[in-house]
Amino acid sequence: MDNILHAYAVKLEELAQKSGLDYYPVDFEQVPDSFMMEVAVYGLPVRMPHWSFGVRYIYQLVQHRMGHSRLFEVVFPGNPGRAYLANNNSVEENTLVTAHVLGHADFAKNNMLFQRSQEQVGYRIVELAAAHAHRISMAADEHGEARVENVLDAALALEQNIDIHKALDRPLYAKYLPQEPAAVSDDFKARFDALPAETGPKATTKEKQRAPIPPYPERDLLWLIAHYAPDLEDWERDIFLAVREESFYFYPVFACQIMNEGWASYWHARLLRDADFLPQQVYLDAIKAHSDVVRPYAGDQQVSLSVNPYHLGFSMWEKIVEDQGLDKARMIMQQDDDFGFIRTHLSEEMADDLVMFSYTASRYGEVRVEGSEIESLRETILHPKFNFGSPTITAIKIQTDGTLELEHDHKTDGRGLDLERAEKVLEYIHRVWRRPIALHSVNERGDTRTVVKGE
Repeated sequence: MDNILHAYAVKLEELAQKSGLDYYPVDFEQVPDSFMMEVAVYGLPVRMPHWSFGVRYIYQLVQHRMGHSRLFEVVFPGNPGRAYLANNNSVEENTLVTAHVLGHADFAKNNMLFQRSQEQVGYRIVELAAAHAHRISMAADEHGEARVENVLDAALALEQNIDIHKALDRPLYAKYLPQEPAAVSDDFKARFDALPAETGPKATTKEKQRAPIPPYPERDLLWLIAHYAPDLEDWERDIFLAVREESFYFYPVFACQIMNEGWASYWHARLLRDADFLPQQVYLDAIKAHSDVVRPYAGDQQVSLSVNPYHLGFSMWEKIVEDQGLDKARMIMQQDDDFGFIRTHLSEEMADDLVMFSYTASRYGEVRVEGSEIESLRETILHPKFNFGSPTITAIKIQTDGTLELEHDHKTDGRGLDLERAEKVLEYIHRVWRRPIALHSVNERGDTRTVVKGE
């Protein structure tokens, strides 16, 4: 961080703390634009190597060069937090970004979902991910890159399939069904059973019954495969658990995006407004950058067909603070995720002010406006956020021959599966499960289908 920006950053932190922000220390670092893009694609500065990240990098690079995206900063919650700022940002832009990061840091420390994730995964995700990458590189040296890539193909194909309602470190299933005590029919029988027994052979106890695996529909497929795949080796299990651990870290980032980006945007605007130590031109240029960030994607005379989380979140937090006060806003920030935030606090009046509507688009580009009814709007915004935006798949049975039966919860998802893509994922999983796999679902027309691999 250059000297001028560093001086502004120190004063912004003092102002943030006086304004009530509470956060772990943040390490700021200015980095080249290419490094920023790599961090955004991989999700972490150092992460396990896999070809899929290269595909994402190419897509991000094309979007960047076409002017469709620009990366101002990338933030990693933790203690300390880490913030990477693009060194091709102007001083004014990075002044805004510094204030924005402090808002993110306050959110990450105090939001309950972030707290739970960091308590389970640890507060040093960057170091943890680097350790994962190191162990996987060692596995590639020992077992060959092709074998390691096969395992990573399967694990990363399932990285959304975790159960965030259960703990990261959870016990294995019980081996046996619980034995129910014999029912006592009346008081006389109870007194009779309590009498001292005569000497002689004891009655044989009822044989224990093995519990089915899984004992209930299991959503955490990474955990299930890591612990119950018939022939999984220890190093393969380690890869599955590493991917699962990182997915637990990423879930709050995904589930609180609108709240988090809006909170950070609200605070960067507020801190800049109160930062009387900034030269007037620096302030004006920073506020211009703020206006570019918290606006719909489309131009002034166009209609935006996607939600800008900065724009929507900022607008909602401003309204909440105005109507209910900052203390109430902080309580909402601590307790909610995007689901509760949108359903409770996106009002019909606000949706009208933001000119929000739901629509359908045909494959030929035709757009049909469906309406602006508030309940429909809320669910339209939230629908892509369920289960990381991926289909909900549960494991329902492991048969005696090791066949794994999976079921797609199409009623909850409200859609059929792309069976061609599903077959590819099953192919990846079959390489590590090494027994047949059956997936029960419906296609896009709602017809029942079962896809089987490894018969």
